Order: sequence, then C-alpha cells, then structure tokens
Amino acid sequence: MDVVVIGGGPAGRTAAIEASSIGENVTLIERDKIGGTCLNEGCVMVTGLNDVAKFINDAKNFKNLGLIDCDYQLHFDKLISGIKETVAKIRHILETETLDAGVEIKRGNASLDDSKVILEGEELEYDKLIIATGVKPFVPQTEGFENALTYKDILSLTELPEELNIIGSGVIAAEFANVFSGFGTKVNVLCRNKFLKMLDDDIKKYVTKNLIPDVTIHENLNVSSIHKDGISTDNGEMNGLTFFATGMVPNSEIVSNIVDLGEKKNILVNKRMQTSCEDIYAAGDVTGGIGTTPVARAEGVTAARNACGIFKEMDYRFIPGAISLQQDVAFINAENKKDGINGHMKGSAGPGSFWRVHDGKTGLTKMNVSEDGDINEIFSISPSSRTSMAYMSKLLREGQKVDDFDDFMEVHPSTDAIYKLLRFFARFE
Repeated sequence: MDVVVIGGGPAGRTAAIEASSIGENVTLIERDKIGGTCLNEGCVMVTGLNDVAKFINDAKNFKNLGLIDCDYQLHFDKLISGIKETVAKIRHILETETLDAGVEIKRGNASLDDSKVILEGEELEYDKLIIATGVKPFVPQTEGFENALTYKDILSLTELPEELNIIGSGVIAAEFANVFSGFGTKVNVLCRNKFLKMLDDDIKKYVTKNLIPDVTIHENLNVSSIHKDGISTDNGEMNGLTFFATGMVPNSEIVSNIVDLGEKKNILVNKRMQTSCEDIYAAGDVTGGIGTTPVARAEGVTAARNACGIFKEMDYRFIPGAISLQQDVAFINAENKKDGINGHMKGSAGPGSFWRVHDGKTGLTKMNVSEDGDINEIFSISPSSRTSMAYMSKLLREGQKVDDFDDFMEVHPSTDAIYKLLRFFARFE
C-alpha cells in the first residue's frame, strides 16, 4: 500500500516511520526542513536560548551570594549561530533516522488533485494520505503589523534588542519574555486579556514574581499601531522592537476544498485522526488540538496505524504541559474536574535549587484532589517538574488515585514536591 505523508515535523515524521515499520511503502514530503517548527523555530530553539539565560541568572545569583566573582558578557551573534549549528546537527540525525526507517523523502510544495499528490509537476498516487502540515504564526492585522517579528524571525536577529514589546499572553510570550529579560533586554508583555490564564493564580503569581521579575506585564491592554521602533497602546507609547506571540493558524489550505475544516481552519478529525474523507488522515497542530510535540507524535502514530488498518484511538486525558523558564513550570489539568480541596508545598533544596534557599525561590507545587481521591490538577515549579509531570500523566491515565502514592519512593535528593504532597493527601483521605 502506498502511504503519502505531507509535512516533516513531529507528527508527519513519526507517522511516516510508523507506517514504514508496519511494512507499507511510504513517501514523506517536506517543503522546507525536517523537524518542523518545534526543532527549527520553536521549542528546541527556545531550549537553546533558555540554557544560556539560566546560566546568566545562576551566575548573578552566585555572585550576589559571594561564591564567585565574575561578569559574563553575552555574544548574541555567536549564540544565534551556535543555535543554528546545533539545530542543523539534530535535523541531520532526524533525517538519517527517517531514511533508515525505509521512508522516502521528497522536497517541494505539494498540492492535491483528485486522488493524487502533485509535487513540483510530479504526480504521486496514494492509497492513504496523512496531512501533517503544522501551523504558522497568527499575525493580527494591527496598523503597522509588518514592523513586528514572530518566532520565525528570532534566528535572523543580528543583535540583542535593548527593548522588546511582546504582544501575547500565552506560553510563547512567557518563554521569550524570560529569555530576553535574562539577556538584559527591557521587556514588556502586552496582553489583550489575562497573562498565562491556563495557570492557577498562585502559580501565576510565583512565576511573575520569581521567575520573570524583570518583565513588565500589562493585562487588558490594546495595541493600536506598531512602528519600527515602538508601539502605540491605550496607555501611550512604548519604545522597542515588537514581537507577536498571538497564537497559530493551521496550514490547512492544501485540503481546504477536500475535507471538513473547523472555524479556525483546522482539519476536523475523529479519535482515529481520520478526516471527513475516509482515505485522508491528519495529525499534529494542523488539527487545532493540543499543540505540543508529544501529542503531535502520538497523533502521528494513531493516524499511521489507522491508515494501515490497525485500530487505535487518541487518548487526550491528563496531557502534561510545561513552560520553559528559569525553572520549568509544568502542569496537568483533568478534562472533567470534580469538586476538591487544594494543597500546596514549597520546593526543597536539591539539584538545581540548593542555592535558591537564600532568596526563597525553590519552587512551588500545588494540586487539587477530589473527595474520592481523584487528582484534578497539578501545577509544579521545580528543576525536575517537566520530567516528573510526564510520569504523573502516565500514572493518572492508568487510574491511580491519591492513596496509591502512600508508599511511593522517589529518588533523593529531589526538588519536586509532587510526591510529598500526594503522600500528604493520602494520609488524610
């Protein structure tokens, strides 16, 4: 069977490898770079920037404590070139891995004609088609919008901006605010509504006070125009470069006249990742769901298996999320939250947080537990929260309740208070 996958990001590449491992003849089409937005312009790039921002932050803390005596000067041009070089190496590994899996990779812009894919004049027939074309930045048509940057432009910067105005209120806005303020840029975040509304109020307060303290956050503020060196808002003028972090738009044009789309132009799929056309599947951000790489990969596997005749449905329960800041901010929200009680606990001294005891920035964990022991939500700020939250997601999917953590044994020393708080709840259930 011939399977064609359009899009070489996490969803498409995973789908292609999965279908090939099942034994099908698979062609993967990518118009630009293997790895998609996450690797080339998104979360992996942010990781590289944030590693340096964390180092600078830690160095300042050690100097304030009298432990070291040094001043670091950031070479922004070398940082950007280093990220490009590192991303290219990772991209080469992913491409080699894909080819070794038996997937044929073709380059170019694809279009659809009846039951064929047209690629640079070449016709490719398929039995099953998987669309994984991802998203692009949403750019509000504010006056002067052409003067603003998006995440796609970050690696094109030649020097560190002295001032930066970030328009947006979600994860992308927070992560870039953290990075650039850590580099010494004066950063404003301008939110049309609330900042980081997916977070619990206590967690949000901790984030703004302790993790991005040098960032000025403006909520419920409208931007009327954007200039090359500043913006106009309800509260007056603000100087600096402008950056849009205002969400994403699905790249669904290729099938817009073939399958059903949602209000936001996302491709509508069922739990098997099948579209309204039985031979066409879709996976990843283009479906408008939870926009994380692990979810995209899972959707890619689900789409591939169903396209190859193996039944599988996506499970969106207890999906973990995270924000990359000076410490990771990780969280899980139950789909059907019950009434419950809250508990919270500060982080403890350990790897990555020992020297934060002095300024009280060791982290914070908070969770909500129902009367019958179901865990409704977890928020955790610690050096290890991103990792521990992934395992919590697995355990919660398997039906674990608070009582099941009474004898849980973590590795010591640990900075994450999740398991300590769970045992506390277990004793009082």
